[in-house]
Amino acid sequence: MKAPFGVEPASIDDDRTIQCVLDGDVDCFGSLIDKYQKKIVGMIFSMTRDYHLSEDLAQDVFVEVYRNLRSFDPMRSRFSTWLYRIAQNKTLNALKKKKPIFLPDAPEITSDRSAYHEVVADEFHAEFDRILDRLPIRQRVAFVWSEIEQLSYQEIAQIEAVSVGTIKSRINRARQRLQQALKDRKPKSND
Repeated sequence: MKAPFGVEPASIDDDRTIQCVLDGDVDCFGSLIDKYQKKIVGMIFSMTRDYHLSEDLAQDVFVEVYRNLRSFDPMRSRFSTWLYRIAQNKTLNALKKKKPIFLPDAPEITSDRSAYHEVVADEFHAEFDRILDRLPIRQRVAFVWSEIEQLSYQEIAQIEAVSVGTIKSRINRARQRLQQALKDRKPKSND
């Protein structure tokens, strides 16, 4: 079956699965969880930096999605957009209630020369995460959606319920701040 113009085959599959759930086959909901769980946990983790909280919030997201599945309107948005919006709202609410504590994992020590490069890479990623965490929440969220989750500006604008221009601006400001912070952290040479 060919998808109608402008409709992605993945959204048609989601629509069929949703209809299956609404028709009473609760087991169909498992396929939606299987399809989106890693992305939702990853997106939440990108915002919270707390894996356990990410898993807990993802479960809450899917419970809320299941409870409100009848309110989903495929004419207004794709299912994934609706799902991401719910995940974002749950995450932002959790961040408002409790500021997470970030503890970096200790790197494993090995005698291999490549271990040095792994430690340097881990330190860079930890520093990048700390810089990312200092961004204003709206800039951080837009940056994570775009650069980590690889969503289009249009999808992010739908999730955020703002214009595409606002999303572009937030992402641009986030990139500028990240670039400046990374530039400032480079060791100065004594030449």
